[in-house]
Amino acid sequence: MPKWIKIFLIIFSVLIVIVLIDTLQAKIFDNSPFLKITENYNDGNVLKKDKGIFVYTYVFQNGEKVTVYRWEKYSPPEDVKDTKEKENNAMQNINVSINGKIYNAKLEDNETVKEFLKILPQEFTMNELNGNEKYIYMNTTLPTNAINPKHINKGDIMLYGDNCLVIFYESFKTNYSYTKIGHIDNLDDLDSSNVVVKFGS
Repeated sequence: MPKWIKIFLIIFSVLIVIVLIDTLQAKIFDNSPFLKITENYNDGNVLKKDKGIFVYTYVFQNGEKVTVYRWEKYSPPEDVKDTKEKENNAMQNINVSINGKIYNAKLEDNETVKEFLKILPQEFTMNELNGNEKYIYMNTTLPTNAINPKHINKGDIMLYGDNCLVIFYESFKTNYSYTKIGHIDNLDDLDSSNVVVKFGS
């Protein structure tokens, strides 16, 4: 084998190893890849997107990062563009009472929410689970459009399956899929006991 081919193969192998290491460190630790092109955003929940060779890393306004493979289907928790306008036009507010304290909740504009609103007002005793959520299996089933959000935000109201209503009171990463119903603003830390929750007036 000619010497120049050996040199080429060595250089090529080193580059492949560098790319693989870069991809793995980004995916495993939700870091931005070193070999990247950065797209910056001026508003919304996403601050920037670092585009690596095999992965994208979304950097959010709160400092959180989510790394996904280029071929994965992933939508950030909020749209990058026109976030404020969409919140004003597509979302509606309802009151949510948790153990007697009133919170404001912004609801999504989707078929799940439209059907959910039809059964309100409704009061549930929601059970504690995992130190981060309260849940109830409702007697009513709702239409679903579940996705894996990768990251749960404190205050998120989700539907698991077609009848399990969940309120999350801690932020964390998740591998589960949910249909988003809405978000409770400024949710307090909830203790490990069950809670009485009333949706709507």
